[in-house]
Amino acid sequence: MKIVLLGAPGAGKGTHAQYLSDKYEIPHISTGDIFRANLKNGTPLGLKAKAYMDRGELVPDELTVDLVLDRLNQEDCENGYILDGFPRNLFQADALTKALAEKGEDIDHAIHFVISEEAIIRRMSGRRVCPVCGATYNVVGMPTKVEGICDRCGSEVIQREDDKPATVLKRLEVYREQTEPIVGYYRERGKEERIDSSQPLEEVRKALDELLKG
Repeated sequence: MKIVLLGAPGAGKGTHAQYLSDKYEIPHISTGDIFRANLKNGTPLGLKAKAYMDRGELVPDELTVDLVLDRLNQEDCENGYILDGFPRNLFQADALTKALAEKGEDIDHAIHFVISEEAIIRRMSGRRVCPVCGATYNVVGMPTKVEGICDRCGSEVIQREDDKPATVLKRLEVYREQTEPIVGYYRERGKEERIDSSQPLEEVRKALDELLKG
């Protein structure tokens, strides 16, 4: 099962990706994780990316695609995967489609988490992240069992600068300009499946189960 998660920052992609990963036993893959792993291991692709990052430049789309495709060729992706944060624009979406087509494959589901910008701002201001293991929580909808402490690894959770209201507004603007067009891309290809992610967590999970069960 090959899944792409779509939606604005704060729509719930990371939270629900982990749920789906655990349920279907397929890896949750984000570009951030891929970059970190390649940089840590000093791979040729990682060193190329590091050269751009050290200059304060964005990693080019072509290199980002190469990094993701390299990850998808690893053994744990044989039964599928969940892509979160990739593709980020139309170039990346089309490159992924073409690369999969060369192997006679395609994305099975492009799940679009739909939520208003007002709800996103409220939600993201309550989001907390573990800087050690990457687990995500929310002080309102999904708090840690012990206040301020990660359930998984016991580290102290933090509020990222990205989740502060002024930064959220800027991120939403970038999303509208650069990333939102890929929703239309997958819609035209008959792959988009919409989920109302403003619902309570359990309701969203039920909707996901129903969607993927079919």
